[in-house]
Amino acid sequence: MQEHEKRQKVEFRKRMEKEVSDFIQDSTQTKKKFDTMGKIERSILHDVVEVAGLTSFSFGEDEESRYVMIFKKEFAPSDEELDAYRKGEAWDPVKAEEKKRLKELAQREAEADALRAPTKVNPATDYKDKYSHLIGKVAAKDAAHTLQANKSYGCVPVANKRDTRSIEEAMNEIRAKKRLRTEDGDAASGSS
Repeated sequence: MQEHEKRQKVEFRKRMEKEVSDFIQDSTQTKKKFDTMGKIERSILHDVVEVAGLTSFSFGEDEESRYVMIFKKEFAPSDEELDAYRKGEAWDPVKAEEKKRLKELAQREAEADALRAPTKVNPATDYKDKYSHLIGKVAAKDAAHTLQANKSYGCVPVANKRDTRSIEEAMNEIRAKKRLRTEDGDAASGSS
């Protein structure tokens, strides 16, 4: 039984080597999709493709529907193309370019909007009821509607820092102290 399986794997490898070789020779093809195959067959195909200097990817949801696509190195797929294949969609470069252009346009508009006017924060809950017993109803209502982000949160002014040395200066000082300790330790053990 094992001899039969080995022979099948060898025959499959030879067939894949032939198909990959034909793919490389065909200048009109930039990618090739293989039929669904098992894990061992996909592994053999990936090995053949790697030796040939090509790029390969497996796609498909479950083990029964997985297939391999191979690409010539100079036509390696983009991340967007790979995402389309992973979702089971056909890759259309024209649609992808349009989608990319629309995404960039939306990003530029969002950046322009952010620069135009400060963002008004609307709290998800009305804090006036939650804190009115502490600070009073009027103050709680005003606080709930004037929520602002603290732009300097997490930043410490240089004037407030105790240690103004750079990291390099601090590390050099630590190393010098260690050297002194080891020298002092060697001198004390040598004189006894």
